[in-house]
Amino acid sequence: MKVIILINCPDQTGIISSVTGFIHANNGNIVYLDQHVDKSANVFFMRLESDFNKVNLKSLKKNFDAQLADKYNMQWSLHTDNKKPRMAIFVSKYNHCLYDLLSRFNSGELPVEIPFVLSNHRDLKYVADQFNLPYFHVPMNKENRDESEKKQIELLEEYKIDFIVLARYMQIVSGHLIHRYPNKIINIHHSFLPAFAGAKPYHAAFGRGVKIIGATSHYVTEELDAGPIIEQDVTPVSHIHTISDFISKGRDLEKIVLSRAVKLHVNRKTMVYNNKTVIFS
Repeated sequence: MKVIILINCPDQTGIISSVTGFIHANNGNIVYLDQHVDKSANVFFMRLESDFNKVNLKSLKKNFDAQLADKYNMQWSLHTDNKKPRMAIFVSKYNHCLYDLLSRFNSGELPVEIPFVLSNHRDLKYVADQFNLPYFHVPMNKENRDESEKKQIELLEEYKIDFIVLARYMQIVSGHLIHRYPNKIINIHHSFLPAFAGAKPYHAAFGRGVKIIGATSHYVTEELDAGPIIEQDVTPVSHIHTISDFISKGRDLEKIVLSRAVKLHVNRKTMVYNNKTVIFS
């Protein structure tokens, strides 16, 4: 069994040797270790992967708390690879990110389970049907927002969802849902945040004569499009490109950046601290 441990705590001497010594004492074999120190905040971050032929997770967690977590004032979590996380996908009418995620899932590239796709429109049901996935149509507008969110939460709980991906879901997620899934809702945004926000970002970028366009994937917080950034990328453009070229290039970036962000999250390579992320290699 592979065990992944994520740690953050005040920086001090002896943390790495104490953690590696603990793993060795519990018959684990360390196969990966990465660490980072935020010197301005004096915070230490570490991600560690270990293989165990046989391990009692309950005892391991209890002993880690008693021997290390309390001593170093750690915030930490432990994860195993024997259960795939359950990912719900929320969409509206754009299909490029949905197709990309489902294709990667179907090929085995994304180690997740996808219990369902949810949308505020019926338009993309045919995509879910192609991959034999349930598709739930939950309309949302100003009048029925509370009722719709209640239905969403019922589905998320019924299917035991671990995290949510907004694959161009064109609705604002409420604080109530965000609090239920803190740092577990991943969004994709056209452009480098917060530049060119609004309904027609590529038109705005075209009008400014930009030389690059980008995409940003981030965790969702109550402040719109201001959550911790997971992944970003850009592609060059010039005066020879049309608005249609901008949109086409942008959509390619969106699906690539979103899939990278999902992989980082699924592989437990992201840590959120002070509305920023530490991304491990």
